[in-house]
Order: sequence, then structure tokens, then C-alpha cells
Amino acid sequence: MQAVFTPDEESKMSSQFSARKIWASLFAVLSACTALSALAAEPKIAVTDLTYEEKVSEYFRTVRASNKSSVNARNSERISEHVGERDTDSSYAMRSSLNARNESSYYESEGSYTYINRGELRTYTADLKGVMLKGGGLRLIHARPYLGRPTDTIYDIISRIRQGMYAGADYVLFGTVSSIDFRQESNALAVGTSSTASLSLDLVADFSLIDTRTYEVKAAFSASGSGVDTRILSRAGDRVVFNRGKVMQETSRSLADSAYGELMAQLGMPVAGRKLTTTTTVTTTTTVRPAAAAPAPPPVTEPVIIYK
Repeated sequence: MQAVFTPDEESKMSSQFSARKIWASLFAVLSACTALSALAAEPKIAVTDLTYEEKVSEYFRTVRASNKSSVNARNSERISEHVGERDTDSSYAMRSSLNARNESSYYESEGSYTYINRGELRTYTADLKGVMLKGGGLRLIHARPYLGRPTDTIYDIISRIRQGMYAGADYVLFGTVSSIDFRQESNALAVGTSSTASLSLDLVADFSLIDTRTYEVKAAFSASGSGVDTRILSRAGDRVVFNRGKVMQETSRSLADSAYGELMAQLGMPVAGRKLTTTTTVTTTTTVRPAAAAPAPPPVTEPVIIYK
């Protein structure tokens, strides 16, 4: 049975459908604007390479030896003759001199000297940048590397900001290495003659998030990362080659996870997997008036045939 509507009812229903389409379009526009506003509000951060400083001690031994000798010989002869009226006088004189000189010197010194080595580690921040991009809520700006002399001015991040090394960034995430340690260990297994050999790396870095306009520190934290490569030796004396690249990769990834979690926690933003979203609620009120009762359709008369 098909419902039959009057022209007034059809007009009202068409108006309601158009109103719903208009509200749906407005909601889509508001959602798009909200997404654009959220994107524009995301802070732009430049991540520097990890700055390090280490004391280097080196052993030295110096030996200097020299020998200098000289010989100077001189000979002179003199012959004189005097002739007189009756006789002749003759004289002969010879003089020789020899001068020899020899000088020798020997100098030896040994000890150790210490100097400060500074620079940037450009190996352990790529994974941190990747985690920040995956997690959302942040935008990354390329940070120019430090190319100056390796002096203590490498820690002057304010001077580097003023030089325009992080143009377009709202914040600079400045990291310094506080501890880095490679360890190589071996341990005997409880059963049998086999043993394990391992190469591990532990890295601890300190981070500061600095506002590029006010130079205010917005966040400060330390993060750590570690990696290990373990091999089993069947007998003593076996040679083992460690996968140094694997150890460094594990260290970089664990450092990235630790640093990203601390950064987002101090900024009050959700971590990776829970992106920052803005929800806009649009309330639509539609008043539906009850339609007038439709007139009953006229009765249909059909012929009836009776079979006997």
C-alpha cells in the first residue's frame, strides 16, 4: 500500500529535507575549519643534533738525541835566509795546530695530556623525529647543523637561534649527551662449556625545549636509550664479530621513545597512538508538527463471481 501525501505535506517534507542538507553541509565546513585550525595551532619544532663534550687523555713519550763534532787543523811554515859578506844565516820554523770538538745531547720525556673534545652526534635524532611525525600534534622544522669551531660556544643555543639557524620554528629541542658508554662483556653459561659475549650501549641525553621568541624553557627532561647484541660461544677462544649497527639502532629507537614520551607529557599532549583532536558539537533542533489526518480513500467496488 503506497502512502499518499497532499501538496502541503510534500512541501513541508521537502523543506525539512533541505534544512537537513544545509545543516550537514555546515557541519562538514565546520569540521574542515576545525581541522585546519588544529593544524595551524600545532607547534613547529626544530630538533638539533646531540651536542657532546668529552675529556680525552693521551699518553706521549718523546726522545731527542743529537751529536755534533768538528775538527779544525792548521799548519804553517816559515823559512828565512840572511846573506852577509862572509857567511849566510838560514832559519826554518813550522807551526801546527789541531782543534777538535764534540757535543752530544739526549732528551727524553713521557706523560699524558688531557684536552676537551666537543661536537655533535648526528646519529641518534632521526628516530626521534620519526616518532614525533608519527605521533602527530607537532610539526618539524629542519635544523641547520652547527658548523662552527668546536669550542664551548657550541652550547650557546640562544646565539644560534639569533643567527637564524632555526627559521620558522616556534621551539627548538636542544639535546646534549650526558653519558655514553659502550660495554663488552662475556659470561659463562651454567651448563656446559659454552659462554655468551655481548656488546651493549647505554646513552643518556638531556633535552630542553626553548621558545625561539622569548627564549623561555618550556620543557626540560632527560631520556635514556640502550641496545645490546649477544652471541653464544660454543668453546673458549672462538672469535665473535658484533653487529655494532644493530646496537646503535636499538639505542636510537629506545632513546626516541623515551624522549617523545617525556616531551608530550610535559606539554600536556597525548602520546603516539592518541592524536590530538578537536571535537565540535553542533546541535540541531527541528520542530516536526503532526500532519493533518489524510482523508480515507473511497471504497473500491469489485464484482464478485459465485460458482456453484
